[in-house]
Amino acid sequence: MAVAESTQRRTVFQSVHASLASLTGGAYIEAVCAARSALSGESVESLRESAEECVEFYPDAYHDRLVSLLPRTGGPLSASFNESSSGATSDAFRANSNLRQAPVSCMGYFRVSEDGRLFLAAKSAHYHTSLGHDFPGYRLLENARRLGIPNATHNNTRGHITRLLEERLAGRASRPSSGGASIADGKALDRVLNLETGSLAAEAALKLLLTRFYQAQPVQEQPKYHGRIPVIAVLGDEQGGITGNYHGTALFTQMMRGMWPDMLEALERSGVMVVRAVTPNDVESLEDFFHEYEAGPYKIAGFFHELVMMNYGALTLTPAFVKRLYALCEQHDVPTVVDEIQTCVWSPEIFMFHEYGLQPSIVVLGKGFPGGEFAASRVLFCKAMDHLPQFGALVTNGQEELASLAYLITLRWAEANAEVTKTVGEYYQLQLRELGAKYPALVSSISGRGHLAGVNFNALDAAKAFTGHLNAAGLDISAQVYKEGCPPSALTKLPLTAGFEVVDLVVNRMRAALESI
Repeated sequence: MAVAESTQRRTVFQSVHASLASLTGGAYIEAVCAARSALSGESVESLRESAEECVEFYPDAYHDRLVSLLPRTGGPLSASFNESSSGATSDAFRANSNLRQAPVSCMGYFRVSEDGRLFLAAKSAHYHTSLGHDFPGYRLLENARRLGIPNATHNNTRGHITRLLEERLAGRASRPSSGGASIADGKALDRVLNLETGSLAAEAALKLLLTRFYQAQPVQEQPKYHGRIPVIAVLGDEQGGITGNYHGTALFTQMMRGMWPDMLEALERSGVMVVRAVTPNDVESLEDFFHEYEAGPYKIAGFFHELVMMNYGALTLTPAFVKRLYALCEQHDVPTVVDEIQTCVWSPEIFMFHEYGLQPSIVVLGKGFPGGEFAASRVLFCKAMDHLPQFGALVTNGQEELASLAYLITLRWAEANAEVTKTVGEYYQLQLRELGAKYPALVSSISGRGHLAGVNFNALDAAKAFTGHLNAAGLDISAQVYKEGCPPSALTKLPLTAGFEVVDLVVNRMRAALESI
């Protein structure tokens, strides 16, 4: 039976209230207020009021307002803005721009576009607004500015909030997974590098792997695998090529997914670095890979993988494949890099690798943690991988205090609402799979996990028609049709503040789109 577009099931999120003082510590706030008072001449008491203001992160009235707007999704909400700048971008970006859908204002999981229409952020802007736009809990960022807490600092003077976040992330990541064994000595994820974009974080992870083959600086000891040819292992496409993975836009990580092919070929000919792919969820391919590249001049430098491949039709790794992958890596001294740029925070466990019971060597974080407020990524890694010199992976703005505060705010709300995230994510997957089963002539499969989902089609034209219909209906969604060998897919990634009400609207509009094709 079809689910009504307007549901009677109201999502009840756990209430979270916090002040700047409760998140960062009373002693720190006393020092901040005293220093600010000395600088500005303001009274310590008035500054302390801002520090101790208790902010409700996601008020019921705010949620109710968003739900009340759902029926208007896709329709006009305000006047059209007709004097928009044309910009001065590259030809490639200009050819792919849709400026009439550019935002003029946003709230929660909604944005109003330049043409005045109301759009639902069905893919969390570009996969990164984990809590939607204008999340009320981020008011604490304004309070921090009021106290003069700086965003800009430097790597050698990392602020208290950034160091506090490092401890929180390391503690959360290093605890044993549900049902998992205790963490072995030297393998706890107790080191953190603070960077900006996810691309920089993924590149830093690659550098950590290469320190076992090459000296980052001449004064370092000879690396463990000096003289061997490092093989970077990635998840490929289902035809055996390397295009299936995505680990950012830095030069070498672009090579890992098939870009700059002439340069990659030159590197491989010279024996500097080799990139090879394993077919996702193919255990036989995995076994063959280790047999071939753990021999002779080669040595597998590390295995990069996501758990939900959002840049490859939301293909999700199976527990059996991942279990064998990690067993082989442990057997052959191969570090594992789990790229959680897409999945972190969207997992009820905060880190999806905990859902799989994994113990990775390196974890890459970003996107969702700062909630779209800042570009801020993190690399978590274990003692055994700590061979990179200070200037091996750093950026001037990587230690931003307010960006770290955004992480803490997001983490606080996500931890409190883990059960809601789990329940809504399971509901979304169930509704999508039931929907896909009703249209087998069009839909080849439903992929993904929780809020991350892909509707995969048998034909390219059907995928384009589907997303075109949904765009017209006010859902911000696009077809992934540019990867050779990947089924044409429509990808969604709902914000964590999108509950049952949003799921019902999205699924029903998807149903209408399928009926129209």
